[in-house]
Amino acid sequence: MPSAVDAIVPVILCGGSGTRLWPLSRRDHPKQFLRLLGERSLLQETLLRAQTPAPGHAPLIVCNEAHRFLVRTQLAELGLEAATLLLEPAGRNTAPALAVAALYARSREPAALLLALPADHHLKDTPYFTAAVRRGVAAARAGAIVVFGVRPTEPHTGYGYIRTDGAAGRDGVCGVAEFREKPDAATAARYLESGAYFWNSGMFLLRAEVYLAELGRHAPDILDAATAALAGARSDGSFLRLEPAAFRACRSESIDYAVMEHTRSARMVELDTPWSDLGSFASLFAAGAGSADGNVAVGDVRLADVSGSYVHASGRLVAAIGLRNTVVVETPDAVLVAPRERAEEVKALAAMLEREKRSEATTPARVHRPWGWYECLARGERMQVKRIRLNPGASLSLQLHHQRAEHWVVVQGEAEVIRGEDHLTLRENQSTFIPVNTRHRLFNPGPLPLEIIEVQSGEYLGEDDIVRFDDEYGRV
Repeated sequence: MPSAVDAIVPVILCGGSGTRLWPLSRRDHPKQFLRLLGERSLLQETLLRAQTPAPGHAPLIVCNEAHRFLVRTQLAELGLEAATLLLEPAGRNTAPALAVAALYARSREPAALLLALPADHHLKDTPYFTAAVRRGVAAARAGAIVVFGVRPTEPHTGYGYIRTDGAAGRDGVCGVAEFREKPDAATAARYLESGAYFWNSGMFLLRAEVYLAELGRHAPDILDAATAALAGARSDGSFLRLEPAAFRACRSESIDYAVMEHTRSARMVELDTPWSDLGSFASLFAAGAGSADGNVAVGDVRLADVSGSYVHASGRLVAAIGLRNTVVVETPDAVLVAPRERAEEVKALAAMLEREKRSEATTPARVHRPWGWYECLARGERMQVKRIRLNPGASLSLQLHHQRAEHWVVVQGEAEVIRGEDHLTLRENQSTFIPVNTRHRLFNPGPLPLEIIEVQSGEYLGEDDIVRFDDEYGRV
């Protein structure tokens, strides 16, 4: 374990929504939890990346309480169960999130540096990232807020910019003259031509007390709200729930607006590796491995006379002919088709669907729960068919439904079932019927996943028709 003097604590800011990647990313399952560029999710890649400059330190993760079990599952896959999770009752952007993390870290390791990283970024070379962090350590210890800048390769209008005050010193650290938020195309072109501007990666290395002092100087209302939210936090198993009223009362603000545009303590280290926030299909296309025709194809895809296109199949075969510079994304419940140059407009489209209260705007076809997941296979008048998978040792809550009955058929594994006063053991190809208003529970006692097909019938089949009597995950 590193000493308190040289400790670096990874702080993972995991509250993004990723609506510009709809229908892949949804409010209930945003992009940081998706495996967009390989076998690991963006969150998992970030966690592993942070371990190199901060060995031996469990990460501190700030996330929305609705995503807590998703985070825990992905941590367990990496063997990082020791991480601390601070749960936000509502999203309030990065300045309040880093504030509660800094307050929590300062109370435990006052001398530690915080390495604050968004959970949804893509970096190609971890060794270059590690080297950049190490170049910034001395400046951060001396009281600087070190931001990592990326030399721009195009006049990108989706990133903030940093203007340095000249060449880097021997330690690789530059002074910062100003921060500029997302510019228009003409301004971005001037920034690129000048050579004095860098993309703002949104990653920081700093002492907790320095950030809190700057926040108190430039945004004291955010510091007060964060302090109250942490002071009133309550422990919930492996989670720490921030006090809801205090945190919800905080205004939503980014670190850049709240602190970085005002502070005189900013310094920059160049991050000399390809980087992207994967905030759009354009950036996802650029990060993918293109074919000879300049396409990026993910999943079961067949292309004929297609060029410059991003085609993503989540479950079904997707075939395309004669497309140019097009985005095609298939998921079990939605399909997006758009010219690549207009793919940014998907954010407004997703907002429109949410206003229409379409479930496709917010909830993915496969819904993750602390016990596993379920997905809808078919839906019709007075009926719904689901595929449900329970992890080994997991169970549903003891519950009943007022408006629907359920038929369960085991297709894999072994199930223990409570049905009213009955206790049943079901194996593959065996089934049971759960009448309306009957208490029931499903448990997986085996070492392998349990998979069942659930057929629901009734007047109302919504997820809110659940009365819970007992739940090991603390859900109401």
